[in-house]
Amino acid sequence: MKIKGNLIDDANRLSSWVGKNCCTWKGVGCSHKTDHIVKLDLRNPIPTAVGTLLSGQLSPSLLNLNHLHYLDLSMNNMQISISLGYLKSLRYLDLSWSIFDATIPHNLGNLSRLQYLNLSNSGLSSPIPVTLGRLTSLTVLDLSSNYFNDSMLYSLCNLSSLVHIDLSDTSLRGAIPHCLGNLASLSILRLSANYLQGPILSEMGNMTQLTELDLSLNAFEGEIPNSMRNLCNLCVLDLPDNKFTRKLSTSVGSPFGCIHNSLEDLSLSSNELSGGLPNHLGEFKNLERLVIGWNSFYGPLPSSLRTLSYLRVLDAGYNQLNGSIAISLGQLSKLEYLDLSNNSFVGTVCELHFAKLKSLYELTYYHPMTSLTFLVLSNNHLTGVIPVSLCKAKNIAVIDFSNNQLLGKIPPCLGQLNQLSVLDLTNNSLYGEIPSSLGSLQSLNSLHLRNNKFFGKLPLSLQNLTHLFTIDLGENVFTDNIPPWIRYNLTNLRFFSLQSNNFYGDIPPQLCYLQDLQLLNLAQNNIMGNIPRCFANFTAMVAVDSVFDFKLYNYYDVSATYEENILDSMKGRELEYTKTLKFLVSMDLSNNGIVGEIPEELMDLSGLLNLNLSGNHLKGRIPNNIGQFTQLESLDLSRNKLSGPIPPSLSSLRYLSYLNMSFNNLSGRIPTGNQLRTLDDPSIYIGNDDGLCGAPLNSCLDDKSSDGDHKHGDHKHGDEGKVADETDFLWFYAGIGPGFSVGFLGVCGTLNFKKSWRYAYFQFIENNYNWISVTIAIKFAQLRRKFNKGKFGG
Repeated sequence: MKIKGNLIDDANRLSSWVGKNCCTWKGVGCSHKTDHIVKLDLRNPIPTAVGTLLSGQLSPSLLNLNHLHYLDLSMNNMQISISLGYLKSLRYLDLSWSIFDATIPHNLGNLSRLQYLNLSNSGLSSPIPVTLGRLTSLTVLDLSSNYFNDSMLYSLCNLSSLVHIDLSDTSLRGAIPHCLGNLASLSILRLSANYLQGPILSEMGNMTQLTELDLSLNAFEGEIPNSMRNLCNLCVLDLPDNKFTRKLSTSVGSPFGCIHNSLEDLSLSSNELSGGLPNHLGEFKNLERLVIGWNSFYGPLPSSLRTLSYLRVLDAGYNQLNGSIAISLGQLSKLEYLDLSNNSFVGTVCELHFAKLKSLYELTYYHPMTSLTFLVLSNNHLTGVIPVSLCKAKNIAVIDFSNNQLLGKIPPCLGQLNQLSVLDLTNNSLYGEIPSSLGSLQSLNSLHLRNNKFFGKLPLSLQNLTHLFTIDLGENVFTDNIPPWIRYNLTNLRFFSLQSNNFYGDIPPQLCYLQDLQLLNLAQNNIMGNIPRCFANFTAMVAVDSVFDFKLYNYYDVSATYEENILDSMKGRELEYTKTLKFLVSMDLSNNGIVGEIPEELMDLSGLLNLNLSGNHLKGRIPNNIGQFTQLESLDLSRNKLSGPIPPSLSSLRYLSYLNMSFNNLSGRIPTGNQLRTLDDPSIYIGNDDGLCGAPLNSCLDDKSSDGDHKHGDHKHGDEGKVADETDFLWFYAGIGPGFSVGFLGVCGTLNFKKSWRYAYFQFIENNYNWISVTIAIKFAQLRRKFNKGKFGG
C-alpha cells in the first residue's frame, strides 16, 4: 500500500489494491507455495496514452519484497531513485521509458540471478558501468535509445549467456572489441545508429547462433569479412548507411558456406560497394528482401534473381547497373516492391516484364499493370492530371498522390476500383465536384481530399461507403448542408473533417448516431444553430478504443508506405497525427455562427483532448462541471459572448496546457491551482471588459482591501511613489512623438532600400499578427488604467 500511496494514478489502474490479500491485486503475482509476492507488473497497458501513466516517486518499501522474481514498471513516468540492486531474487527487470538520475545504478551488478534487463528509452547518459559485467546469468540486455557516449562494449564480453543485445541509438563510439566474438550463444545483436567505426571483425563469424545482425547507421568501413558466410542461422543482415567498400563476390555473395540457406533479409544500401552483382545471389533461396540501392554496382542484373521465389522487395536503385532488364524478372510472383531507378538500363520494358507480379508496386502512365495493388507517390513534385489509365488497375488497394501539384478533376472511372481502400489526394490543385461514381467504392476506408479546389455539393452516393472511418474534405470550396444521411450507413466513421469550406445550416442531430467518432472538425464554415445536446452520445470521446486497427500499409521498410493520418488544430497550431492518431480525441466547431449555450451534456465527453468553440455567438455561463474533461489538453472558448464566472472546477484539469478565454463577458476571480498556475499569460483573459481579476491579471478588490492597513501605514511612501509615477507618466508621453518618428523613419527607410529585408519583415508580421495585436491590447489597457489613476488620484 505504501507503493500505491507514492504514485499518482489518474486512470485508477490500482483500484483493486484494497484489502489485505495483496495476491488478488491486479499486477501482483504470488507464489502458490509460500504466498510471497514474486511478481509485480505495473507496465502501462496503453504505452502512448498520457492518461494511463503511473507517475511519482517509487517507494523504498518495494525493497521489502525480498522474494520478487519479476518486476515490470515500463512505459510509465516514475522517478526511480531507489537501489534495486538489493532485490537479489530478481530474474526479470523492465524499467524502460522510466526516469532515472541519468546513470545506471552500479549495484544492479549484484543481481546475480537476473536473466532479463530492459532500461531502454530512460534518459540514461553516463557510461555503462563495468558492474554489469557481473550479471553472468543475463540472457537479454536492452539499453537502446539512451546516451552513453562511450565504448564500454568490453564490459559485456564475459556475459557468455547473452542471447539478445540491443544497444542501438546509444551514441556508442570506437570499435567492436574482439572479445565480443566469444559470445557463442548470441542470437540477436543490434548496434545500429551509433558512432562505431573500423572493420567488422572476422571473429563475428564465430557467433554461429546469430539470427539477426543490425549494424546500420554507423561508420564501419572496409570489406564485409568472408567469415560471415559461415553464419548458418542468420536470417537478417542489416548493414546500410556505413562505409563498406569493394565487392560482394568474395564475402556475403560467396557460394561457399551456409549463409545462403538461412538469409531472408539482406540490406546493404548506402555504402561504397562496387563491382558486379554476383550471379550466385540466386542461391539465397529464402531471401525475401534484397536492398542494395545507393552504391556503385555496375553491370547487368544477375539472371539468377529469377529463382528467388520468395522475394518481396528488390531495391537496386541509384547504382550504375546497365544492360537490359530480363523478362524472366516477371517470374517473381511474390514481388511487392521494385526499384531499379537511376541506373543505366537500356531496351524496352513491356507488360511481359510484369505479367506475374501480382502484388507489385509500380506506376506507368501508358502501360498500367492490372495487378497493381499499392501506389504511393506522395511528397514529390508531380504535375499533370491523374491518368485515366490508372482505372485499369482493378486490384489496387492504395492510391496516395498527396503533397504534389496535380491538376484537373478526379477521373469518374476511379469508381470502378472495387478493391480500393485508401484514396489520398491531399494538398494538390485538383478541382471540380466529387464524382458520384466514388460512391461505388465499397471497400473504401479512408478518403482524403483536403486542400484542393473541390466545390459543389457532396454526392448522395457517398452514403454507400459503409466501411469509411476517415473523411477529410477540409480546405476546399464545398457549399452544402452537413449531410443528415451520414447517420444511416457511415456508422464506422471515426475522423470527420469539413474544416474551412462553405458548409451552412444547423448541425444535424443525426451526427449524434456516430458513436465511434473521435474527431469532429467543422471549423471555419457558416454553420448556425445550437450545439446538439446529444453530442454526449459520442462514446468514443469518453473512452477511446485503442485496439482499433488503423491499417498501416508498410511494405517491408522501404519507401512504399502509407500510414493513416489526419490534420487537426490543437493548442493554436495545426498538427499532423499519424502514429498517435488512435489516441486523438478532438472537437473543433470554431469560427462559425453557432448560438445558444454550451450544453452541460458536452462535459460528459471526458476523453476529449481538444475542445475549440471559439469565434461563435455562444452566450450564458461556462458549465460548472467543465472539470469533467479529465484528459483535456487544449481549451479555446475565446471570441464568444460567454458571461459569469469561470468555474472553479477548471483548475482540476491536470493536463491543460493551452487555454484561451479572451474576448467574452466573463467576470469574477480567475481560478488558481494545478495547471492554471503555469498558464500565466494575461492575453488568455484579455477583452472581458475588466470583469476578471486575479492572477495573471490585476488583484481582486477584496485582495486589495485586505492590504489596506498596511498601505495606510506607508501613506507617506505611497505619496512619494505616486509623484514618481506621475513624473514617469509625463516623461513617457513626452517621448512618444520623437521616438515614434525616429523609429518609423529608421525602419521604413531601411526596408525601402533592402528588398529581401522587406519581405522578411512582412512575413514576420504576418506570422505573428495575433501575438502582436493581443500584446498591444494589453499594453493599451494598462496605460488606460494608469492614465485614469493619474487623472483621478488613484
